[in-house]
Amino acid sequence: MTLARPSGASGVPGVALARITVLVSGRGSNLEALLAAERAGAFRGSVTHVVSNRPGVGALDIARAYGVSTEVVDHKAYATREAFDAALVAAIDRSEPDLVVLAGFMRVLGREAVGHYAGRLINVHPSLLPAYPGLHTHRRALADGAAMHGCTVHFVTPEVDVGPIIAQSALPVRSDDDESSLADRVLALEHELLPAAVGWFCAGRLVVEGTRVRVLDDVADAGPSPGIPR
Repeated sequence: MTLARPSGASGVPGVALARITVLVSGRGSNLEALLAAERAGAFRGSVTHVVSNRPGVGALDIARAYGVSTEVVDHKAYATREAFDAALVAAIDRSEPDLVVLAGFMRVLGREAVGHYAGRLINVHPSLLPAYPGLHTHRRALADGAAMHGCTVHFVTPEVDVGPIIAQSALPVRSDDDESSLADRVLALEHELLPAAVGWFCAGRLVVEGTRVRVLDDVADAGPSPGIPR
């Protein structure tokens, strides 16, 4: 059993906030949801740095609008994944994060990079894992005639999209859904689920038990778990 608790925060009001670094690759809607939740006081953490593997993306503009420092580590500038991972880890470590969040980050991290942040690296994925790991999740769900679809927040392990699941949120697939409409509806769930999961981490409420994650209700001043289906 492992308690996933941020080293820079105790989960008690008045004590230093957990420092959060967010990795992005695109427009940044999940980043924006996280920053808006932080501003609203939804969790005891602070997004202090945003790193993108692509220059000029919308997520960087969103971060700057919220006064968050940004950095680009362009994967195209590195000859190997190992070289890119090393540069990325160096960029992340400069911000000394307690938690690293993959929010639409479209690169697969190598084993060493993942291990460096073991227990403090989480990802939001647009499917109900273990169904539909990888890409094109909405297209695949529709092709299979899935009745339910949704999103997952999980701890990252070296194997892609198989880390311990923190939380999931689901919705019924409608008969008139296409890939675009289903993606939009799942994205709205992601915008609620990711800040909730980050809040649980910052409050020291996540316990990893093998391949499962338990959300504690008895951490001081943490309050009850939101009613999000697992």
